Amino acid sequence: MDITTKFFGMFQNQEVIEYTLTNSNGISLSAIPYGAIVTKIVTPDKNGEKANITLNVESLEDMVAHRPFYGATIGRVAGRITDGQYIVEGQQVQLDVNEKGNQLHGGPVGLDTKLWKVKTKNEEDHASIIFSCKSLAGENGYPGNLEVEVEYRLTEKNEWKILYTAHTDATTLFNPTNHIYFNLTGDIKQTILNHKLQLSSSKYGMLGDRNLPTGVLKDSSGTAFDFSESKLVREAVLSDDPQIKSVSGLDHPFVLEQKGEAVQAVLSEEKSGRQVIMSTEENSVVIFTHNKEMDAFQIQGEPAKQYAGITLEAQTLPDAVNQSKFGNIFLQPEQTYHSQTMYRFSVLE
Repeated sequence: MDITTKFFGMFQNQEVIEYTLTNSNGISLSAIPYGAIVTKIVTPDKNGEKANITLNVESLEDMVAHRPFYGATIGRVAGRITDGQYIVEGQQVQLDVNEKGNQLHGGPVGLDTKLWKVKTKNEEDHASIIFSCKSLAGENGYPGNLEVEVEYRLTEKNEWKILYTAHTDATTLFNPTNHIYFNLTGDIKQTILNHKLQLSSSKYGMLGDRNLPTGVLKDSSGTAFDFSESKLVREAVLSDDPQIKSVSGLDHPFVLEQKGEAVQAVLSEEKSGRQVIMSTEENSVVIFTHNKEMDAFQIQGEPAKQYAGITLEAQTLPDAVNQSKFGNIFLQPEQTYHSQTMYRFSVLE
């Protein structure tokens, strides 16, 4: 395994270094300590041609100014929390809100806006970039001083493993994810509509006003949300389903039927032959299809077009703290949070 570094930019008068892990198969993963952001993942296609298969802006300045969440570590809580409120031990907690009266992706200064500490590790069959940071009590309205570690591990089996660890000194919430966008063509000027997606899921979370979960988990069989068999993403995104039309694509959680090392998602693109297989210990994956053009910044000289990427955001179901059947995202002082998500890169047979 190879670990290299290069200067990426400046943040608050500190140098930000990009770290790159490369395995013997020519697959590499690059990340920076600002936001513990994955800046690129390079993999070969079926002809051995290498390309970056993720979406990201090209400068630290754009990441800071526009906060697109591309490749970032999201927390303390991924997704939306209704009205930025929840009740714990009979007391209502009011979090800082930052989108239509709700809290989105951890609030105004989420983990994606922090400069994390970083170290690397190189073993015989894998190498890691290990990020750590502390979120102080009161930050974004959350109780508890939270210490977080996120390890990005690249293996010789072409696996990217994300390993989360956290602990707190007071009852708080924790439900992180990585907001990675894939575009397996290796060309972000092409859309992901001709990608194929398969999910180990038979239910999805319905959305209501302000894009909030309604609390209803609906059977996806026979609907546009049915990915039990591999199908083109365009079949869902361009459908007439009112849930999809209201947000111009997918922005929905899918309940995962298996956990651990079982395959829960398969994303593939036939022309390049590239494939990503996801396994996670979380109970859902949020699929978001970059539903509008982003013209506030440019990538390769152009705005990031509509459907430029697709996320596979593994997490506990969004707004779980306000939905009784969605899962438990409370973290207690006596607990240590552990979770793992894995993406394996390959080419179609």
